[in-house]
Parts: sequence; structure tokens; C-alpha cells
Amino acid sequence: MMEIKRKITHKVKVGDIFVGGGAPVVVQSMTNTDTENAASTAAQIQELYEAGSEIVRITVNTEEAARQVPKIKELLLNKSCNVPIVGDFHYNGHRLLTDFPDCAKALDKYRINPGNVGFGKKRDTQFEVMVEKAIEHNKPVRIGVNWGSLDQDLVVKLMDDNTKAVTQKPADEIMKEALIQSALISTKKAEEIGLASDKIIISAKVSRVQSLIDVYLELSKRCDYALHLGLTEAGMGSKGITASTAALGFLLLNGVGDTIRASLTPRPGEARTQEVKTCQEILQTTGLRSFTPQVTACPGCGRTTSTYFQELAENIQNFLNTSMPKWKEKYNGVETLNVAVMGCIVNGPGESKHADIGISLPGTGESPVAPIFIDGKKAQTLRGDKIAEEFQEIVINYIENRFGKKDAA
Repeated sequence: MMEIKRKITHKVKVGDIFVGGGAPVVVQSMTNTDTENAASTAAQIQELYEAGSEIVRITVNTEEAARQVPKIKELLLNKSCNVPIVGDFHYNGHRLLTDFPDCAKALDKYRINPGNVGFGKKRDTQFEVMVEKAIEHNKPVRIGVNWGSLDQDLVVKLMDDNTKAVTQKPADEIMKEALIQSALISTKKAEEIGLASDKIIISAKVSRVQSLIDVYLELSKRCDYALHLGLTEAGMGSKGITASTAALGFLLLNGVGDTIRASLTPRPGEARTQEVKTCQEILQTTGLRSFTPQVTACPGCGRTTSTYFQELAENIQNFLNTSMPKWKEKYNGVETLNVAVMGCIVNGPGESKHADIGISLPGTGESPVAPIFIDGKKAQTLRGDKIAEEFQEIVINYIENRFGKKDAA
């Protein structure tokens, strides 16, 4: 596998999690509950945490929401859930952090959008108050610039400068430059106020894949701050997943990014945890982290006699996923396991040899046998009506022999 040379940025501690500085890329998510409802917000944070979110952001937009933050933290700690919580502030963050010190203390990080801290002469003053509160309570800050809420004064200035230039740039290029400058100008102000560089994370989100890539590649050249990646308003279903994967996957493979979020729009009734799973799969498929054993399976064609291999692949993947909570406590490294379930002789034996353990099922016209490959070598052949059950037992024995011994050592 290609070695990914990640850019080393400042290491930032968020709760008990490290972001940047060569630490593993962190998965984060955000609630969509009303923060004024402490019970429902804590429940969703718990759900996201159990799904694998290592940092969770919540909206803090009203006085009552600010009052509920310490209670939310308490509810989570009572359930042994110590996931770092980030407060997302817009427009009135300076006042909420000042008037509700218990909220300021309970949060593990503050998210400040430079375009939404205030208007006119109040902007700098209110930004300064929020940064000072972060310093007072020893909290890191994400300076999160967004395409949809840019500092309009900066945009106008850059547009005017471009109009006067001999060679004018497209408006889209000016907008991307405005994003980058807004983030860097704000971080410089934060440091001038007294916030240390290892307390700062930057994000510069847009909703277009190519624009996001352009912005972050350039941003990574101009600074050494830890970077949070996310395609804002990515969309719903496969569109949102595909767009997030295209943008984040490219940047991560080019060494850019310290923490990620997939900003997916859930379908009605769909679990919020889909965005966590998407982030984990992006990191796993790029080879940056492993979260659960993976099943490699062929798509099927005219050579495959039935849906049997599809059903077996699904059963094995579900079996691995449901077993992981118990296995990860018992078997060190089991999340790196790769299993192949193939449907015919064309690629079946070869792909099975590349996996840790694989099965090649019989296709159209083939003998009704299923060879098993373990660590690249043919180990045995299964026949009959209980291939699925027997293969599952072989997988269990393999895990025990390989990862159990490693754990015991």
C-alpha cells in the first residue's frame, strides 16, 4: 500500500483526544437535537460516541442551551461517556460564554465562525471576548470559516483589489482566497490576543468538491495549524457520501487533514450515525486507520449461479460488525482483519489469497466445492449445505489463533 506522508501540524488536545501532530486522524460529528433538551442531546451524543465519533459538536445558540450544557456533560459522565464536546457558537457566543461560565468550563472546545461573531465595529471586540474566554478556561478553539457565511468586508476588499488588478482572476478564485485569508487573519488575531498555536484548529468549508480540495491544499501550504476537513452541506444519501469521500479521500491521501466530519443530511428517520460510519470507512479504505474487519466481495456476474455469495458476504460482514464490541476488548488488532467472499473461479482463488482468510464459492458449471485460503495458502475445501456456518466457524478459529495469541503475548 502507498505510504501516506501526512503533513505534521500543531498537536491540539481536545478533552482526552489529540488532534494533529501526527496523531491518528480523528472522527467527529454533530448533534441535530435542540440543545435546550439536555436528555435528548445527551442521548444522541452517546449514540454518536458508541458509533465511533471521537468528538461531538453541539449547537449553543440560546441562554437555555448554555444552561443545559453542564447538565448534558453530567448525564454523559454518569454513563461513563467522556467524549469531548464542542460548543458551536454564532452571533452571541461572546455573551453566552461570559454569562454562563459553567457552560464555558464544561465544553472541551469552542467553534468560532469569524463571519458570524458580529458586525461592524463589534466584530473584533466580540471575537476577542470569545478568544479570551478560551484562554481563561484553557480550551482550544476551532476557527471555522464557511463559504456561506464569509466576512463580507473581506470579500468586498478582495473583489475591489481584483477589479483594479492588471490581470483579473475569476470570482470563484477570489472567494477561495477570501476563505483562506479569513481563516489565517483570524488565527493571527487569536494568537495576538494570547491563544497558543497548539490551541487552534482551522476549518474552511465549502460545498463543492474541487473548491474544497483547492482551498485546503493551499491552506496547508500557508500554515501549520491542525486542520479539520469537511464538505459542508454534502447532501443526502449516496450523493453526500460520494461527494464527501471524493473530497476528503483526496486530501487525506495527499497528507492533508487531522480530523474529519461527513456533513450528511439524514433521510427522515435515518440514524445520525451514518456520518460517523462514512468517516470511518473513508479512513479505513485510505489505509489511515482500521475500525472493523473488512469483507472483500465480488459484484457478481453471469458466472455466479445465485445470490448465495452475496448473502454469505452480508452475513459475514454483519457477524464481524456485531462481534467487534466484544472482540476489540479481547483481540488486539482484530480490526485489521480482511476476509474475502468470492463468487466464482475467475478471481475467487486469487482474491482469497490476498485476504487474511477467504472463500471461493462455486459458480456456473463449477464443481460444488468451496476452497478456503488462509494467509495466502489453500487450507481446506468445504462442501454441502452448511458452507456458511462452517466458514463462520473457520473465521472465529482464525481470529482466536492469530489475534488471541498476539493478545496473550
